[in-house]
Amino acid sequence: MTSNMRRLIGALAAAAVLCSLPIAAAGQAPARAAAPKSAAAVPKTPWGDPDLQGIWSNTTTTTLERVREAGDKAVLSEDEREALSRQVQERLNQDKPGATGSVVPYNEFWYERGTLNNRTALIVDPEDGRIPKLTPEGQKRWDDQIAHRREHPADSWDDRSSYDRCISRGMPGAMLPGFYNHNYQIVQTKGTVAILVEMIHDVRIVPLDGRPHLNQNVRQWLGDSRGHFEGNTLVIETTNFNDKVLERGAAWGFGGNIKMVERFTRIDKDHMDYQFTIDDPKTFTRPWTVNTPMIAIKGPIFEYACHEGNHALPGILGGARADERKAAAKKSN
Repeated sequence: MTSNMRRLIGALAAAAVLCSLPIAAAGQAPARAAAPKSAAAVPKTPWGDPDLQGIWSNTTTTTLERVREAGDKAVLSEDEREALSRQVQERLNQDKPGATGSVVPYNEFWYERGTLNNRTALIVDPEDGRIPKLTPEGQKRWDDQIAHRREHPADSWDDRSSYDRCISRGMPGAMLPGFYNHNYQIVQTKGTVAILVEMIHDVRIVPLDGRPHLNQNVRQWLGDSRGHFEGNTLVIETTNFNDKVLERGAAWGFGGNIKMVERFTRIDKDHMDYQFTIDDPKTFTRPWTVNTPMIAIKGPIFEYACHEGNHALPGILGGARADERKAAAKKSN
């Protein structure tokens, strides 16, 4: 048994013991998952819940916002998808020098890209496939962060993102595809669902017993999740995020005020429809919804030893100190 599996089973056992308080009703995402052809198509657990268990992948080259080669097109025919997929693959290819001759971070051997979906963006609402405009408050916060990082790129490790530091991609980033390790293991007990995220080995524990959310002053990297079933769909509402992940890049986190509502619907043995809606009136001018289908894979889930193998962070900090010494020596001369 792998160390990840032992942690997951242990976490589930602890969560099952703690599941004992009622919960407020979770919100609903505006976009609904596609329904299975019949109730018989959805396997059930021994206690009667829809069985979502297994190892799933959402790997794709379809990006969160509309693939730039697609222009204004939202949905592709199969011929269009194949042609555009080749264009995107060529653009992403890391087996050639960077556009300015710079060194690329990895070559293609290390990537697990998948291919395009027929939709040109994972965002399905708004229809333009773009994250809605930020509010003035949200824009100021983002601009201030960019300005701080420009002036203080690596004064200490605290100036680097949670992703650089191998802490977490935050949410919704942990549930979004990217470039590798975007695999998930779902395990259920009666009254609890656990989701192990291969990337940075985050584990989400979701009680289904009706308990309320934590006190709003208790904030967590992955938020506080509460779930329930609506027919064959698992609905999870997550609040109480900490305010330490504000990114529009690899991490894709949007701060502590978001409410995230997810909908998992198993379509058949090998397909899961997964959607989530982000709502934060302080940051975005409107809610927005993402659809990123999942397919069953054999696995296994691998241990993602990001922190243990993180040679980038000491390199970044060491480079910053070298630049400071160089600037000081130049100034003294």
